[in-house]
Amino acid sequence: MLIGVGEYLGDLGMASDSAVNVTIIKRKTVKAAGHHGGAWKVAYADFVTAMMAFFLLMWLLNVSDAEMRDGLADYFSPTIQVFDTAGGGDGPFEGESLFSQNTLARDEIGQTGDPSRDEDVGAQDSSLWDVQEQLTGGSGDALDADPLMAHVATRLTDEGLIIEIFDLPGSPLFGGNTARHNPILEKLTAMIGRIISHTGNPVSVSGHLASGDVAPVGMDPWLVSSDRAHATRELLVGAGLSGTRLMRVTGEADRDPVTDDSRDMRNRRIEITLLRDFNQ
Repeated sequence: MLIGVGEYLGDLGMASDSAVNVTIIKRKTVKAAGHHGGAWKVAYADFVTAMMAFFLLMWLLNVSDAEMRDGLADYFSPTIQVFDTAGGGDGPFEGESLFSQNTLARDEIGQTGDPSRDEDVGAQDSSLWDVQEQLTGGSGDALDADPLMAHVATRLTDEGLIIEIFDLPGSPLFGGNTARHNPILEKLTAMIGRIISHTGNPVSVSGHLASGDVAPVGMDPWLVSSDRAHATRELLVGAGLSGTRLMRVTGEADRDPVTDDSRDMRNRRIEITLLRDFNQ
């Protein structure tokens, strides 16, 4: 069947007139915001931790009595009581065994209190406190030397920090009534020498005997005690102490006992004194 051109064009016009309008809908895609990091979480956690610690501190202060608060204050104090017998332990660092009457020598004014709180003592040299802390358990050297440190006691006086090394039963520092030192003294002076070599204080060394150590017909006690002091001086220098810091080396014989019984072996000792350096 043949269709004319006009008829064909007419059909196209009718088709275009009847066409349906098409609506196009464009949907905008919303992308999620990027990650901003979690630093605020760390800061918030620190804040919460700090607040918890604060409220725990307030609670602790509220439930503690004055004595407990004083104890806490002393624990965080930069200065340490010299003769604290509240430890309760039985080792050389934790109780009365080291600081008992039989072990701790009397100081120059006959007291066993805290010399730093005595108005007559004057200004304290902080290096003396540091050395005492190391010798009484604060340093690795002192801990490594345990139980050798049972031979050692310290006390602060107007003159300075006195470090005593004394005989114990079955463990003398010297052989008989001579100045021949035993290995234990060498070990102790090596440890003490390393510690005090880091300070600048002048040093004195004195030797002491117990009453009756040297018989009247035997060696002169002044010479024996002096020779022991010089032997200790040599050991300290060998441990690193500069010889220029030594101010005096003396022998006191048996004239300066530290116990009521002058014959007590506790009086047979060496005293190493870190002198106060008022020029610092």
